[in-house]
Amino acid sequence: MAKVKAPRWGWALTGSGHFFKECLRMVGDLGEVDLFVSNAASEVVRMYRQDLKLPKTARVLRDKTASAAPVGLFYYGIYHTLILAPATSNTVAKCVFGISDTLVTNAFAQAGKCRVPTIVFACDTAPELETEAPKGMVKVYPRAIDLKNTERLKSFDGTIVVESLEELERALTRRKCELHV
Repeated sequence: MAKVKAPRWGWALTGSGHFFKECLRMVGDLGEVDLFVSNAASEVVRMYRQDLKLPKTARVLRDKTASAAPVGLFYYGIYHTLILAPATSNTVAKCVFGISDTLVTNAFAQAGKCRVPTIVFACDTAPELETEAPKGMVKVYPRAIDLKNTERLKSFDGTIVVESLEELERALTRRKCELHV
């Protein structure tokens, strides 16, 4: 792996289409960033026919190893911030219950263990939502357990859970100010 300027942003993509395109645009504005792409996110990129327009310094880390080897970079101070956006109810549940069996959930676990601040844009935040599916807008009705897990995640140290694109943008702006970026 090429030597990189540290510290960097880490951005983890899950298999959610909820504001997926908008999140990809935000990734493109960060500069020094590594993109952690789950297998499900790879499928969503194709479903939404998205071209990844990333900064030249960006690296794409894919879920190819059983041990999620790229997350070892958290131990060496490579990342100052991890963003999970958008985060599926499955990813949120795994994070809440300490299951780290994918690149994304391992990144979340290692960020926590290394005290790297994390911003999570949870998808399931209200009893009724409109979201973009590959063929247009649809209504979804998150289950009570999904809403409860989003609430549980808010209690994690070093983790900020946001519920809208506007909140995500504000959280990123605050973090940039903290970092003087």
